[in-house]
Amino acid sequence: MVEVKKKESETTESLIRRFSKRVQQSGVLIRAKKGRFKEPTKNKREAKEDAIRRQEGKEKKEYLRKIGKLDDFDIKRSKISRKR
Repeated sequence: MVEVKKKESETTESLIRRFSKRVQQSGVLIRAKKGRFKEPTKNKREAKEDAIRRQEGKEKKEYLRKIGKLDDFDIKRSKISRKR
């Protein structure tokens, strides 16, 4: 916790500036921003289901590529669109 006490004959603006500087140096805001979008870890069942779903998708793409319904360009394009 960051604490700043007002000095004698110190203006409010300088007190706020000093407080802001202390907060930035302490790293409180950085830690808060890092944890803002953090997702909880998945349990074993959810992780397994996701792995199975990804594997099935890969196998389906490979099958479609082998029978000629999907060319290499479509595979590369789908990877790029997923990253965005």
